[in-house]
Amino acid sequence: MYIPDLYKNEDKEVIRTFLKANAFGILINQTNGKLWATHIPLELESNSEGEEVLMGHISKENPQWTAFESDNQVLAVFTGPHSYISPSWYDHENVPTWNYSAVHVYGKIKIIEGDAVIDSLTKLVDKYEQNSKCPVRVAELSKKTMMQTRGIVAFEIKIEEIQAQTKMSQNRDDKNYSNIISELEKTENPQSMAVAKEMAKYRK
Repeated sequence: MYIPDLYKNEDKEVIRTFLKANAFGILINQTNGKLWATHIPLELESNSEGEEVLMGHISKENPQWTAFESDNQVLAVFTGPHSYISPSWYDHENVPTWNYSAVHVYGKIKIIEGDAVIDSLTKLVDKYEQNSKCPVRVAELSKKTMMQTRGIVAFEIKIEEIQAQTKMSQNRDDKNYSNIISELEKTENPQSMAVAKEMAKYRK
């Protein structure tokens, strides 16, 4: 993606934290000569070789998986909070814009099978069940329920390149920067308020 130098994020730890916090992404590849995209959780994990990979699974009913063995590059897109920024919030005339964070991950995809599938599902369920009153555990599911795993294709994406952009009004002076945060907070819109919270991290 196009990333102006001012908004380029090359902090590996910040990117890693972002991917873990915004794991519901879009997996994009070319299937039968057509671009294909699926919205799914893509979890940043370490594989059996100790490499950082993205783990995920899709339904076997989804034609996208039929191209996974072609060894072509795939793209995973992740986005964080975003918000419209009104020019009325500045102390001078300017144009409207949008604040957002995004990470693009490029890599090669590999189908996984056997115990690796159950391990991947266990990590996924444990992550999202941790705050439940009665957490579900994969190991406690019945054989009948686990039979449904036959209907999925699990995979890992070996990461080849990461492009990250954090556009949070870095080009504004302190006065206008603070005013943008204040105006975002007034909207009471969850996305806008989340952007305000992100912006507050960069300038005190």
